[in-house]
Amino acid sequence: MAITYLKTASKTPETETDAARTVVSEMLAAIEAGGEAAVRDYALKLDRWNGPIVLDQETIAARIRDIPQAVKDDIDFAARQVRRFAEAQRDSVRDFSLELSPGLRLGQKLVPVNTAGCYVPTGRYAHIASAYMSIATAKAAGVKTVVACSAPYRGDNIHPHVLYAMTIAGADVIMCLGGVQAIAAMTYGLFTGKPADIIVGPGNKFVAEAKRMLFGKVGIDVFAGPSEVAVIADDSADALIVASDLVGQAEHGHESPAWLITSSRRLADEVARLMPELIATLPATARDAAGAAWRDYGEIVLCDTREEIVEVSDRYASEHLEVHCAELGWWHERLSNYGSLFLGEETNVAFGDKVSGPNHILPTKFAARYSAGLSVHKFLKPLTWQRMDRDACQRIAPVSARISRLEGMEAHARTSDVRMEKYAPGSNADLGRPVEA
Repeated sequence: MAITYLKTASKTPETETDAARTVVSEMLAAIEAGGEAAVRDYALKLDRWNGPIVLDQETIAARIRDIPQAVKDDIDFAARQVRRFAEAQRDSVRDFSLELSPGLRLGQKLVPVNTAGCYVPTGRYAHIASAYMSIATAKAAGVKTVVACSAPYRGDNIHPHVLYAMTIAGADVIMCLGGVQAIAAMTYGLFTGKPADIIVGPGNKFVAEAKRMLFGKVGIDVFAGPSEVAVIADDSADALIVASDLVGQAEHGHESPAWLITSSRRLADEVARLMPELIATLPATARDAAGAAWRDYGEIVLCDTREEIVEVSDRYASEHLEVHCAELGWWHERLSNYGSLFLGEETNVAFGDKVSGPNHILPTKFAARYSAGLSVHKFLKPLTWQRMDRDACQRIAPVSARISRLEGMEAHARTSDVRMEKYAPGSNADLGRPVEA
């Protein structure tokens, strides 16, 4: 048994983190001190935008008026897919109550957060799908107010297609803001007066770092970094399709890892040959991004057994994981660390990123070991409640008192004592030995 690295990455997801951390720290400090004025300064400096931050309905209508109906139909279809899947997720969890013992009733109530901030990246590409992935999911969870942000597109207002997707997904407030300044503005409720309870959505390393630094002041979806893809493939896989799917995700950016984990040396060699050829045929922007990503972050791992492949894949915990193998059920049962799983060559990441239904806002940088991607559950708080009658109180109170005193917490114990004195005077219940000074 052996695991052989035929191609190894020269960089890791942490390579660029320190520089981003310094920049973001300075920006957040300036925005916390300067408020809306500081945000406007960064919008002008970084995005060449000095127009309105919050878009009114007249501006939105004018901006999306000339979108062809066929484009609207495609966005509508994709948004419905995401909304229906999110609604099914919501239906899979429920409020409940149970009588755990006579007179003691406990329960759970699912309560959505009040305000969600949804970040929709627009930089190298206009990420239309990210708008309905975040906003429609928040609305399916029952969030009252969704504030959506996206950067000016090439110095102009929000990209019309992104703006349309935000609108039909149900955004309540739309702001023309990008990057760190958008994350900070949503966190502090600048321009809206509604501080976000949670901020969700993908973004570059600066956006990811801003979310990480502000976590605690605001909830976030996942600790995220550049997009990742891993493809598991055996000798039955189509090398051209495998290579195409790796390139398809490397296109995201210079720091996007693409990994092939395979038991076939023939397939590994053919994919390695095809990758530069496929990258060379891309338009300039995508060619630059995918070329750097494959050169610096791409890996090909050759394994002897399926079990070794599972071991390697679970260690990588890829954001997106495709399986191009026989016996798909075997892999589905055994793989455990991934953001989202795509079984069979017919089911690729791009379909999931854009249309099929499950969310594409997913954990990266090994976070899939302990975290799932965005879902309605991220916007819901499973709040517990309890109620007991006096008979139940008299059963619970002595146990609580004794445990409290074993812990040395006398004041806790006395909250039981006073109830027993009121509800069962003279009961001689064992309340434990009082804690001595």
